[in-house]
Amino acid sequence: MSAHIHALAHKPLTVLAVADFIGYPSEPQVPEEAAEEVMERRGWSWADDLVCESLLTNHGHVLFSERHIPFGFPDTRHFLVFGEVYPVDKDDDEMANGPWLFPIVDDWQKQPGWTGKRPATVEDCEGVLTRAAQAVTVCLGSTPERTIVSDAAIVTGPAMTHRIWRTPTHALVLGPHADNGPYGYLTHLQLSLTPLACAPDLPPAHDTDALNRWITAHVDW
Repeated sequence: MSAHIHALAHKPLTVLAVADFIGYPSEPQVPEEAAEEVMERRGWSWADDLVCESLLTNHGHVLFSERHIPFGFPDTRHFLVFGEVYPVDKDDDEMANGPWLFPIVDDWQKQPGWTGKRPATVEDCEGVLTRAAQAVTVCLGSTPERTIVSDAAIVTGPAMTHRIWRTPTHALVLGPHADNGPYGYLTHLQLSLTPLACAPDLPPAHDTDALNRWITAHVDW
C-alpha cells in the first residue's frame, strides 16, 4: 500500500507555462525601478505567504529564484512550483503539526486554478508529476534523459520520481524538493531551471548515487 500523504494541492503545468519559464534567462534584464510595472503588465503578483520572496506568475504557478525578478540572468537558479505536498511524518504520530500545516496547504489550494486532495497518496503525487513531465516533453520535443525514483533534496516525505532534461546551457529537473518557505515540513512539486555548470556531466542511468548528487547540486541552494 502506498504511503499516505496528508494533503496535496496542485495546478497543472502547461506547455505554455514551461516555455515561458525556460525563456526567462534570455529575456532582457528589468531595472529594479521598473520591476513593479513589469510584474503588473504580466499579471504577476507577490506570493511571499506561500514561499519566501516568491512570485505568482500569470499561469498561476509560484516562481522563486536567487533573484527577485528572474529575467535576463542565465547564471541564476529558478524554481517553478506547481504542487504542494504535506507528507506523513513518522515522527509526528499525534499530528501536532496538522493545526498549522493544513491551513498553509489551504492557502496554496485557494490560488486560482489550484485543486486539492486530502488524504492523498504517493500515486496521486506521481500522477501530477507525470502530467507535468508530458508538458515539458512537448515543450522541449524530447523525453527525459534520466528518470529516477529519488529522495534527493527532500527533507520530509517518501521518495518520488525525478526527471532530467538538458538544454545547451541549463538543466531542467522535475520532481519533489524541500520547501523554501518558512515552515520546512512540506514538499514542493517543482520544475527547476539551473545552469549546467552547477555540476559535471550527467551521470549514467545506472549510477543512482551519482544521479542523486547531480540532482541535489542543481536544485539545492
